[in-house]
Amino acid sequence: MGANLAAGLIVLALAVALGGAVYAVIRLRGRRAIATAAQRATYDVLHIAELAAEPLRTGLTEAAAGKAIRHLRSLTGAAGIAVTDAVRVLAFDGIGEHHREHAAAAAAKAVAAGRPTVLGGRELPCDLVDCPIRGAVVVPLAQREGALVALSDGPPAPGLVQATAETARWVGTQLALAELDTSRARLARAEVRALRAQISPHFIYNALTAIASFVRTDPERARELILEFAEFTRYSFRAHGEFTTLAEELRSIDRYLTIERARFGERLQVRLQIAPEVLPVTLPFLCLQPLVENAVRHGLSRKPGMGTVSIVARDAGAECHITVEDDGVGMEPAALLDADDGVDSGQHVGLRNVDDRLRSVFGDEFGLVVETAPEAGTKVSMRVPKFHPGVRSGS
Repeated sequence: MGANLAAGLIVLALAVALGGAVYAVIRLRGRRAIATAAQRATYDVLHIAELAAEPLRTGLTEAAAGKAIRHLRSLTGAAGIAVTDAVRVLAFDGIGEHHREHAAAAAAKAVAAGRPTVLGGRELPCDLVDCPIRGAVVVPLAQREGALVALSDGPPAPGLVQATAETARWVGTQLALAELDTSRARLARAEVRALRAQISPHFIYNALTAIASFVRTDPERARELILEFAEFTRYSFRAHGEFTTLAEELRSIDRYLTIERARFGERLQVRLQIAPEVLPVTLPFLCLQPLVENAVRHGLSRKPGMGTVSIVARDAGAECHITVEDDGVGMEPAALLDADDGVDSGQHVGLRNVDDRLRSVFGDEFGLVVETAPEAGTKVSMRVPKFHPGVRSGS
C-alpha cells in the first residue's frame, strides 16, 4: 500500500508539473509579441547592413569585398552575387560562380556606360546542362569604381532589380565615406606638414641666433640649449602619428620656452597650472605649441618690458579645458577673422590651422575660442574630450 501511495504521489506531481508547463506555454502564446514582423525585418536589414558597412568603409578592395559579399547577397536576395572593380571580380558568393567572366565583362560595360543593365539567359551562355542561372542585374557603383552583379535563378524580377539598385547605391555611399575618411586623413597630414613648414624657419633662425650668443660667453649654457633645440626639433618633425598626449606636447613647449627665455631673458615670464589627471589626454599633434609660439612671437615680443604667458589645463569631467593667455599687445578681433594663415605676414601662427584640425577630429563644437583686443592681450581656449573614437596617441 505504501508503494502504491508513493507511485500515486509521483504521478500526481508529474501531472501538476505538466499542467503548469502547458498553462505557461498557452499564456506566453497569448501575450503580445515583443516585436512585429515588420520591426523584426527592419532590424535584420539594418543589422546585415551594419555588418557589410564595416569592411566597405576601408575602400573597394578584394579583402573588403570578400568580407562584405555574403551580407550584400542577403540584402539583395540574389541567388549569386559578385562585386567587381572596373575590370575584374573582387568577390563572389552564392551559386553561379562559373559565370565570373560574364559578370566581369557585363560589369565593365555597365561601368563604362554609367547605367544599370539587365541580362537574360542568352547573354549568359553556359556549357553546364543543369546551370540554374537565368539572368543577372548589373548596377554600377558610385563614381564608376565598379559594379554589383546579382545573378538570378529565374528571369530577373522587378524586385531583384530594385533591391540590387538600392544596395549598389548604399555600397557607393559607404565607399564615398571611405574616400572621405582617407581624404580627411591626408588633409590632416598635409596641415601638420604645412604647420611645421610655417613654424620652423623663423624659430630655427631665432634659436640658432640665441645659442650662438652663448657660445663664447657661456659654453655650458650653449650646450644645454643645443640639446633642448635638438629634442624640440625631433618631436616637431617626427614622422609618425597625428595625435599626441598633453604631457608630450607640454614637454615640447617647455623646450621651446627654454630657448625663447634665452632670447628674452627676464622679459619672458611663464606660468603653468596643469591638473595631473589631464596629462594623458590625447590631442592632435602640434595643436598647443603654435598657440604658445603665437603668444610669445606676436603678443610679448612687441610689448616693452616684462610679459607673461600662462598655460592652464583643467579637468572638466569628460573634457579637458586648456587655455593659453598672454598679457601682450593683443590685436583687433576683426583682423583675426580676416587673416588667412600663411598670407597675413605673421599676425598669428597657425590659429586657423589648429582650429580646423580640432573641429575635424572632435566636431565643430570643439574649435578654438579667441579673446583679444588691442593692448589687452590674447586668450585662446580649447576643449578636448578625454575619450573620442579613433583618437589615440601615436595613431
